[in-house]
Amino acid sequence: MACCVLQITGLIFGGFGMVGTLAATVMPQWRVSAHIEGNIVVFETIWEGLWMDCVSQLGIRLQCKFYDSLLALPPPLEAFRALMCIALVLSIISFLMAIVGVKYTHRSKEDPQGISVFILAAGVAFLVTGILVLIPVSWTGGSIIHDFYDPKVPVPLKRELGAALYVGWVSTALLITAGAMYCSF
Repeated sequence: MACCVLQITGLIFGGFGMVGTLAATVMPQWRVSAHIEGNIVVFETIWEGLWMDCVSQLGIRLQCKFYDSLLALPPPLEAFRALMCIALVLSIISFLMAIVGVKYTHRSKEDPQGISVFILAAGVAFLVTGILVLIPVSWTGGSIIHDFYDPKVPVPLKRELGAALYVGWVSTALLITAGAMYCSF
């Protein structure tokens, strides 16, 4: 009975981690403009994401523009896009493997070894997905913090941590927890 509860809990954590990975990938709030010191432009907030830049004016009007060229993007942004897309696909695959493993664990008492392979594969896939999400989110967070405290960076170019980074960190925690639960079987 405890095994079943742990499997269902891992499935729920993995599902929320998968949804969080999708949300962090598509959200434009990775970098958010900082209103500090003498920066008087407070009626406008700039969001920078993996796929687009957005400008919010007084929270009423929102204008977003997708990046024009893939070749003009900085290499870290291209790598972060690729990692997040791979993580998204892998999270969906690992969630489906976890569903199959949980669904057929109790039906097939004669071949428990075959089903445990699905559970173990889902656990490893959740762990790898969590690491793939953690890399771009933490790297971006670290660069934002570094630039924020760097006196060489002009004040209008300083950014703060956006909501997508927090969603990514929570998703990472959920995915790694789900992976650890499934690998413990």
